[in-house]
Amino acid sequence: MNLYREGYRTVQGVSGPLLFVSGVREPGFGELVTIETPDSRRTGQILQVDGDICAIQVFEGTMGIDTGKTTIWLERDVFRMPLGRGMLGQVLNGRGQPLDGGSLPVVEEYVPVNGLPLNPARRVSPSNYIETGVSTIDLMNTLVRGQKLPIFSGAGLPANRLAAQIVRQARVPGGSGSFLVVFAAIGITGREASYFIDSFRKTGAIHNGVFFINLASDSTVERLLTPRAALATAEYFAFEKGYDVLVVMTDMLYYCEALREISSAREEVPGRRGFPGYMYSDLASLYERAGCIRNGKGSITQIPIITMQDDDMTHPVVDLSGYITEGQIVLDRGLHERGVYPPVNVLPSLSRLMNKGIGKKRTVEEHRVLADQMYAAYARAREVYRLRLIVGDDGLTDVEKSYLSFGEAMDDRFVHQNDSKRTLAESLEAAWSCLSGLPREELFRIPERKVIEKLGEVPTR
Repeated sequence: MNLYREGYRTVQGVSGPLLFVSGVREPGFGELVTIETPDSRRTGQILQVDGDICAIQVFEGTMGIDTGKTTIWLERDVFRMPLGRGMLGQVLNGRGQPLDGGSLPVVEEYVPVNGLPLNPARRVSPSNYIETGVSTIDLMNTLVRGQKLPIFSGAGLPANRLAAQIVRQARVPGGSGSFLVVFAAIGITGREASYFIDSFRKTGAIHNGVFFINLASDSTVERLLTPRAALATAEYFAFEKGYDVLVVMTDMLYYCEALREISSAREEVPGRRGFPGYMYSDLASLYERAGCIRNGKGSITQIPIITMQDDDMTHPVVDLSGYITEGQIVLDRGLHERGVYPPVNVLPSLSRLMNKGIGKKRTVEEHRVLADQMYAAYARAREVYRLRLIVGDDGLTDVEKSYLSFGEAMDDRFVHQNDSKRTLAESLEAAWSCLSGLPREELFRIPERKVIEKLGEVPTR
């Protein structure tokens, strides 16, 4: 906190989480302020400057503020995240304070939460993959170090369970540096927070990460701050300490709804479904903080989780996130209802940077062709399933029936794995096991020598 501060008792009004103050001398966008009332002290930051009127978003909310008895103190600084190696294993609220009310470990730096954009000239192309232990991701939609790969879920689907599983299992195979996870839960319930914390503590994952928990009962403004605090932490460990950092953020829908609430309080012209027109650039300012830098050991990889309202992939938050990021993992309600976990539908799922992290000397030589063959066969199995509804089993050929069997095997033996962790080698074996039920002539995407190596020679009659 700066010694030189200016105080104002010119609060003109309150709207939702915002205070409007007049007569502020030389205010700065994003400047930190202290709000002093007769019975409390709160913090906030300047959100907008319009003439001599400043809109201030209050982190703790505006409930009970008496405009005539409130003093606004300008700190002449921005909101900073206290950071140090001792942050590992910490569970924090959305503003970076210990959730249990304790004290922070030794702080080495205070870093602005908004960070600094990566110089495009210093960015390098990703080249190493991150193993999540989930077959549908590792084999079919490989996550590459420095990538942004969102998970699109629906209401009631086990996205949180999958997020916790990825946090527990993720690693960089053969990575030369250290690996850690930064987890940010945004707008979750107390029950969900307990689930995450208990899960991480039981498995020991809590010792290899920094965890931010923003509850649904916390202020709207803190909801906007949570992913920024998490990403500032990730940048510190990645680009200053040389860690490969995986950032998991759930749920970005709640973040965008908080953005919409603030926009409404500012009486801005709404865009699609009431979301502000600048939501695209706001989301980009978060997602684009992922990447690798030239001559640097660290990296930031992001997995944002987004709930699709009514399972609608054209929802603005989902749609815009898809434009900014490099693919998507889509959870399927039909698979979930059949008891398949994780219910990842590989057909609409995609990893645009997959080819940069797989293949010879990275994973296995046949990785790409095997994934393509699995995808093509699964798509054919879905088509045959719809055909069977019309013509019945008697109207199908033997080859078509083999595709039906493949589709069932893929759901049961490849997609479905419960909470178990699979290595890439185990995922490959599961894939070959599913493909073994198809006629050899249908495995046309895979080199014949590799088919013979894995499945053996076709017996002669």
